[in-house]
Amino acid sequence: MSQRSHRRVTAAERGRAAIFAALGDETRLLLIAKLCSGQPHSISELTVGSKLTRQAITKHLRVLQRAGIVHGVRAGREQRFEFDPEPMQEIKQYLDIVSEQWDQALARLKLFVED
Repeated sequence: MSQRSHRRVTAAERGRAAIFAALGDETRLLLIAKLCSGQPHSISELTVGSKLTRQAITKHLRVLQRAGIVHGVRAGREQRFEFDPEPMQEIKQYLDIVSEQWDQALARLKLFVED
């Protein structure tokens, strides 16, 4: 068995992994789409048009909150949820870097194959 080098995972890597994991669920993507309207929404409002219970919506919102994609704002007895675009901008920047690295690797491969 080969020895793998173990390196510490950075906080940024853990944060990106949490965002990708949160985005990996169809229900959470639908919730984000609803929250992108710019207006905060209550759990009741987010449940409208869905076959999910309030408890299920709450569970998905917690995952999105832990990833930093949405945050809740208390309005009296009710909590309203808002989309936070900043983590998505960070993911876009990360994907741009990865895309550039792949472009460079493919260009090197092309040169190697053509020579």
